[in-house]
Amino acid sequence: MSLQILIDMNLSPDWADCLTKHGWGTVHWSAIGDPKATDREIMNWARVHSHVVFTHDLDFGTMLALTHADGPSVIQIRGQNVMPDHMGAIAVAALKQHELDLAAGALVVIDESTARVRILPI
Repeated sequence: MSLQILIDMNLSPDWADCLTKHGWGTVHWSAIGDPKATDREIMNWARVHSHVVFTHDLDFGTMLALTHADGPSVIQIRGQNVMPDHMGAIAVAALKQHELDLAAGALVVIDESTARVRILPI
């Protein structure tokens, strides 16, 4: 199984190369959508196109919690330095560990020391 990942505008497009080389299909929002799109628009696109949202924005997790939605899955990466050269190995390890959860519907929060999983709906 290979997840399809949509990288949010608040993360570097460099994440696409980092994740693609590990076998996940990735696209940065700037390549497919309006850079000024709302979080809701991005979530809707991800749901319709069966992508997991990869973001640094807490609003996506909040939307899942408030709406009790069962998708799309969201990966939140947290920390001061969220560039792939700093967090790439940590994110890849967490994605590999939680790939089945993400495929089924989950919120995964990754920081430098842990990855936490909440199964959807929240």
